[in-house]
Amino acid sequence: MDFSVIIPARYSSNRLPAKLLEDINGKSLIEHTYLNAIQSSAKRVIIATDDERINTVAKGFSAEVCMTNIEHRSGTSRLSEVVTNLEFDDDEVVVNVQGDEPMLSSEVIDQVADNLIHSGMHVATLCEKITSEDLYLDPNCVKVVYNSRGKALYFSRAPIPAFRNSEEIDLSICYRHIGIYAYRVGFLKKYSQMDNSIIEEAEKLEQLTILNEGVDIHIELACGSTGYGIDTKDDLIKVKKELKK
Repeated sequence: MDFSVIIPARYSSNRLPAKLLEDINGKSLIEHTYLNAIQSSAKRVIIATDDERINTVAKGFSAEVCMTNIEHRSGTSRLSEVVTNLEFDDDEVVVNVQGDEPMLSSEVIDQVADNLIHSGMHVATLCEKITSEDLYLDPNCVKVVYNSRGKALYFSRAPIPAFRNSEEIDLSICYRHIGIYAYRVGFLKKYSQMDNSIIEEAEKLEQLTILNEGVDIHIELACGSTGYGIDTKDDLIKVKKELKK
């Protein structure tokens, strides 16, 4: 299995500015994410950033860094610039690992790359079972519905599938999306030419533009630990406690 990991690392963040440089038990958030990624089977791990502060910190722990334009609308868009600048071949596989996912296991990174290679679809991603009704109802938790072939049908911040009788919610068929993706480089180049769809603008979910363009997205339950992404100070505190264990 031959693939590269690119970690989009934007400095600005609406809810937690400069979060990728936050200290977590002696290492920055971005370094924790990077260290997990280099334990995967990836032949190359690249941090793609728009900010010299992240560049300096990343080079301090010997990461490969690619500086990118500040004007990207999404992490996927940032990846498309990297593969163009570094002259990746169209058939190469790239895994997008979010910079604010410091607990994502290397096994999960390998899994999504392998799924892309063997599914025949253009994009692959992962999910986990939803274990509480509060999470199912939380708009910050992105839900996904997929078919028996592992093809994603829809992603939403709304609770899906929606149960006609709200007293009969069956969490055993409810899944939350994990924001890790694998793509072929040729698809990434096409993505950079796509306009945001109306449904992406409504839900603020970039994968909805991909579905809107008729592109198949493969999805499967994650085989290992994914932990917590960090969007708020509370998330940061929670991750610090988990990583101390």
